[in-house]
Formats: sequence, C-alpha cells, structure tokens
Amino acid sequence: MSELVGNLLVAQSGGPTAVINASVAGVIQEAGNHMNVVDEIYGGLNGIYGILREDLIDLQEEQTSAIEGLKHTPAAALGTCRYKIDFAKNPEKATKDMDRLFEVFQAHNIRYFFYAGGNDSQDTSHKIHLEAEKRGWEMRIIGVPKTIDNDLPFTDHTPGYGSAIKYSATTVMEVALDVSSMATDAGSCCIIEVMGRSAGWIAAGTVLAKREQLDAPHIILLPEVPFRKDAFVAQVKQEISEHQFCVVVVGEGLKDENGDELGADKTKKDAFGHAVLSGAAETLKEIVEKEIGLKTRTVKLGYAQRSAAHHASEQDVDEAVACGQMAVRSAMEGKSGYMVTIDRTSNAPYEWTTGLKPLADIANVEHLIPRDWITEDGWLPNEKFIEYAQPLIEGELHMPMERGLPKFVHLAKEKVEKKLTPIV
Repeated sequence: MSELVGNLLVAQSGGPTAVINASVAGVIQEAGNHMNVVDEIYGGLNGIYGILREDLIDLQEEQTSAIEGLKHTPAAALGTCRYKIDFAKNPEKATKDMDRLFEVFQAHNIRYFFYAGGNDSQDTSHKIHLEAEKRGWEMRIIGVPKTIDNDLPFTDHTPGYGSAIKYSATTVMEVALDVSSMATDAGSCCIIEVMGRSAGWIAAGTVLAKREQLDAPHIILLPEVPFRKDAFVAQVKQEISEHQFCVVVVGEGLKDENGDELGADKTKKDAFGHAVLSGAAETLKEIVEKEIGLKTRTVKLGYAQRSAAHHASEQDVDEAVACGQMAVRSAMEGKSGYMVTIDRTSNAPYEWTTGLKPLADIANVEHLIPRDWITEDGWLPNEKFIEYAQPLIEGELHMPMERGLPKFVHLAKEKVEKKLTPIV
C-alpha cells in the first residue's frame, strides 16, 4: 500500500452526547502518531455545513491539555449541524454541495476525513466516500459512531448511550424517591419523557434503576411496542393500588396501534422533515388525569440526558476514545468507506473490541430493541436487556473541578485561512 500524504479533517454532526468530544480527542491524539503522512490536523466547524463554508480550524494550535480535556467535556466542541445532502429530494442542490465540498477538500489537500455522528451522518460519510471514488480524489473516509439513541446497526452499542442511560436511570431513582415521599392516600403519578424517536433504547435503559418490585420505573413505554390506552390505564391503576405511586418512563416517539406518534406536532418539521416531537408525556398525563382522576406531573429530561458529563460512564468515555483512534488507524491502513463498530466479545466479564462495517450497510438503517428483550406484556425490558445494558454504565469519572463545579474546556479555534470564494 502506497502512503497517502496530506491533511486530516475531523468534524461532528447531529445531536451531541456527553462523550462525542472524547471520540474527537481519540482522532486527534492518534493522528499525532502518524505525522509522517499527516501534514496538518484540521477541525471542521459545525459539520458539513461549516465545511461547505470553508470554516476550518487548526487543531495543532490547541493546547495538549485542551485536547485531553475534551474527554470529559460534553456537547460538540467543534460545533455541529443537521445538514443533509439529499440527492433523492433535491439532486441539484446536492450536486452543488458535493462540488463545493470537493473544492474545499482539494484547496486544503484533505486526504483523511472523519465524521462523528449517527444515522444521517454515516449516510453523509458514505456519499462523500462514493463521490471521492467517482471524482478520482484519493481520500480515506471513516465514520465514527455517535448517538445516545443507540440505533446504529451492526455495532453492539454506540458511544454516548451508556452515559445517557446512566444519567437517566439515576434521575428516575431520584425523582421516584421524591414522588413516593409525596404520595397521598389518593396516590401520585409522574411521567418522565426521554429521547428516542423510533427506538426505545434510552427509555429501556432506565430499567437499571429498578432493583426491587417497588422501585421505579413501574412502566416503560417504548416506541417498539404499540401503545394501548385501555391497557395502560389499567396498569397505572394496578401500580397505584400496589405501591400508592407510579412512575412511568416514555420514549418521545411512542406510537399508537395505528403507528401515529402520540407526541408529534405535525405542523412543525425538523431539518430532516420529521414531525417535531414535543408532547408524549403531556398526552399521557391528560389520559391519566381524565381516566383515573389522579394528580400527575411530568418531567422532560431534554438536553440534560445527552450533556450530563458530570455523571458520564467511564466505560463510555474509554470506548468513545477508542472509536476515534480506530478510525485513524484504519485510514492509515488504507481503509475507506467504513464506520467503526464496538464488538462485544463477552458479557461476564464484559469485554469488547473495535471493528469496521461498510458505510453502505450502515446508512439510514435503524437498530431497534429486539422484542424478546421486552417482557411479554410489554411494560418493561427483561433480563436479556439488563444483561446487555448494565456494563455500559460502569465506572465513575474523576473530573477536574473548579470552585465546586466541573472544569470543562473550550478550544481556541484558530481559523485556517480560506482559499476559496465564499458561497452565498
């Protein structure tokens, strides 16, 4: 294999996680071991959107301590986007975007590209890989997995997921203690909404909070299991009868038996054309209060579940770094058009390694919870799921602190000089 000499570019896309920056740190630190072929290490600001605008920063100008600090800093340090290159719906615009991307790549001699993201980001990486081959631009492209939704296929799980469920399960435990202590003779209900449009991995992960039958969550509603109103009402009544309180966890993408999302606002669309999800918990609250007459409160974890680096899983951080490192090593070996995977080799003790899967197999495929990992009645994940999820939340981070709070890092973001005419 001939050496490919040039510059390296790393970028992030989609919703952040508590450990996505750890993957970027892995890329940068591993790239430093290959300076015989890597001339410059660049970061793309705000993903593909920023790269189209030639918004690049010089990561070699960053302090070594700042790169190391990325491993415990949440959000997307390079900035992110939800920009889609869509040949199916807008071929003219997609072609124009690709032309511009390769103008940027060629102007800055980008020969290695690493994109950290979920389903749509892996789709973008795949398209860029195909275009590079089509245009004859020698370039190696590796996708780095990321998503708290844990819905990427062919990988045991994704970096970000373990930390998300560690925080979410902890919050369920804390809220449940509060709710139970305030329960009156009439009973009390609390509905906690977590992220997950099509897959219920995050909602399911909160089952780790349940050590005894009394413990919350008492009901977990997953997008994979069609919602049946009458059965739900009956189950809430039963939980109240047995425990005097009921804590329900619901994935935001919960669907009824017709496949309609309970919390969808169809008058609003996100960047990818999906109906905005904003009300599964509120819809359930209305049902409980109307059908049972029970005082009900809602909690929406929102951004907190993906940015809670203060309660991240050390296992998750280690795996996120390893995925970034594997991406670079694979590219140096001549690989392109792959996504890094996490491959579980043992459950007890938990052991894992990294692998590769073609981006063509990854793009736009969603990995859902297997039905046999959910109890027959559909109210909770079962022991198979618990065996899968438990190792992912292990380990406590020893974060640097400052004046009683976590000390996060901010990159200096030294801009790379632009060489092209700005796009309008």
